[in-house]
Amino acid sequence: MPPVSELAYLVIREGSKWTDVFRLVSGESVTIGRAPTSQIVLKDERCSRSHAELFMAEGQWTLRDLDSRNGTVIGEQLVKGDRALSPGDVIRIGHSQLVFVHDLSEAFSDAGTVIRRPAGDAGQSAQPGDAAESVLDTYDPTTITHRRGQTRFLESTVEEDESGISRMGRAAAKLCRLAFELGKAPDAVKLADLALAGLFEGIEVDAGALLLLPRDFQGEPTGSDLEVIASHTTTERRYHRVASFLATTVMREREAVLARNIMGDSSLGSRDSKGVIHTTSVICAPVRQGDRMLGLIHLYSTDADRVPDPDDLEYTLAVAETVAVALTNLNRRQELAENLHQVKSENVQLRERLGVESEIVGQSPGMKQVTEEIARAAASRATLLIRGESGVGKELVARAVHYSSPRGKNVFVCLNCAALSEDLLASELFGHERGAFTGATDRKIGKFEAAHLGTLMLDEIGEMSIGIQTKFLRVLEGHPFERVGGNKPVKVDVRVIAATNRDLERDVTEGRFRHDLFFRLRVLEIVVPPLRKRPEDIRELAIYFLEKFKAETGRKIQGFTTGAMEELLTYRWPGNVRELKNVVERAVVLCCGGAVEQEDLVLTNLSTTGDTAERGEPGKDFAPCSLSDVERSHILATLNHTGWNKSRTAGILGIERSTLDRKIRRYCLAEEHGPPHR
Repeated sequence: MPPVSELAYLVIREGSKWTDVFRLVSGESVTIGRAPTSQIVLKDERCSRSHAELFMAEGQWTLRDLDSRNGTVIGEQLVKGDRALSPGDVIRIGHSQLVFVHDLSEAFSDAGTVIRRPAGDAGQSAQPGDAAESVLDTYDPTTITHRRGQTRFLESTVEEDESGISRMGRAAAKLCRLAFELGKAPDAVKLADLALAGLFEGIEVDAGALLLLPRDFQGEPTGSDLEVIASHTTTERRYHRVASFLATTVMREREAVLARNIMGDSSLGSRDSKGVIHTTSVICAPVRQGDRMLGLIHLYSTDADRVPDPDDLEYTLAVAETVAVALTNLNRRQELAENLHQVKSENVQLRERLGVESEIVGQSPGMKQVTEEIARAAASRATLLIRGESGVGKELVARAVHYSSPRGKNVFVCLNCAALSEDLLASELFGHERGAFTGATDRKIGKFEAAHLGTLMLDEIGEMSIGIQTKFLRVLEGHPFERVGGNKPVKVDVRVIAATNRDLERDVTEGRFRHDLFFRLRVLEIVVPPLRKRPEDIRELAIYFLEKFKAETGRKIQGFTTGAMEELLTYRWPGNVRELKNVVERAVVLCCGGAVEQEDLVLTNLSTTGDTAERGEPGKDFAPCSLSDVERSHILATLNHTGWNKSRTAGILGIERSTLDRKIRRYCLAEEHGPPHR
């Protein structure tokens, strides 16, 4: 007797459709019948509840008819007693056909396996070849496998027995309720949670997840391209990601799969951290929009007594198709929201562009030089460093460069490096993945990605920590970066404009700023002169701001009195253009007459950087001291004057609130003096 292969299978057909591939395990018997307790259940009226049995006898697989009412046929011979099986034998039970093979490549390989019905049996011959080829191309032959390309829930008519109609009716009702819930989901995570909750209500599985492809994914997807959006488990074991082979196959074939008896099969089950495969049964259904794959639903059981059946596969596929519709609508809503946001952003940018063109005011030689440098810098893609004291209009210059450049139609993004801690600055610059840190509930793109094809301005670049400088330098040199908590490289096309009021050369010497980053930023440089060095622009700027705030407030003010204008022209403007703007705005509000009086101007005694004399009180004795001491004293006096109202103090000083906070920390004002108790 020739040796018997350890592998043997039954390829099962019902009517004109193949349904299962059943692996026969040596030493185990297999029962066939209509009863749910049978290993192979045939839903055939001519099949007895316990119809036949397969077992190994003397080294051969043997079929035994269990006194069935309608009998068992191999070929065209009725089986009586035990019958040894040979490869290629076709077993017919009612309208069902089971082909016995040792190698699946032998199943339905020739015309001889096409079942010929006995004379007088008015049925159409089965043509199983195409289905068998699909099995061989796609699935590992160690499992019971069901496949579905479309769910019966969406067919107009379904022929079922009374119990089937009852079960499908209940499932259809649940599906309808779930569809309404999915349609109201605000995001993909909530949608995934709702879908999994609906699946776990009616299917006996232990774990599952909804996995999606990126919205902009192109090409043929594989298992590694999927991202787990949400997962559920009913046991203490955590969810294990779908096997790459199974995911890739389901997405390639666009068909849902039910696989049972898969213990130890790494192509269908996933290994845990110890390398053990606990999965016993699995359902994997594609989520697709037409021919475009969106993702898949993955459900599995680790309990041999909790085995999903073909009806569970039907319901999972129905949920997957419902999820696809809801997800498509959600994506469309998000795209509409993004397009609306983009249109609003473009509208704001156009307004800002008009504002930039009108707010670069001044005909002094210094401003004419800045305007010429803006034109030259706009024609280049090189990194630009804008230097100047606080309040001179560095961001205005950066916007002018952007809107005058070929990137002017794209986005302009600005970030103040001094306003954030090191960790938050990294997240803002490079983005983060969901779960990267506490509170990171969603993936967020950083400023670099947001500024793709546009311009990114980094204000107060000198406040950036050394750690962030290193990663920032790599991006400037054209290297891709990774989001915080991510491992996928992200590459962007961004022009960087940096601005600072610090002495970067001194910071480089003292080790607070990387010398290579300094040279990389300083490819082009624009130095914006302080307002005190271009006094001829003060009158024009004051009139411009007066007209602007008159239009905003509706005040009917004719202009400045001679005394008021003289005060503006002789003042040193330590806060530069920003301070002048704030002074004029305050004067418009305080003015009680037809013109701005000298008394309406609220100016400070703060010295300006580089001044050799103070604007002190008449007759007060001069006491030499450092500029830091003067600044510290003046900030403290202004804080006390405003009752430690930092917003008012920053407005009076002509600086940003974040700059004031930094100076309070630098001079330890809060620790030594602190705000008054209220």
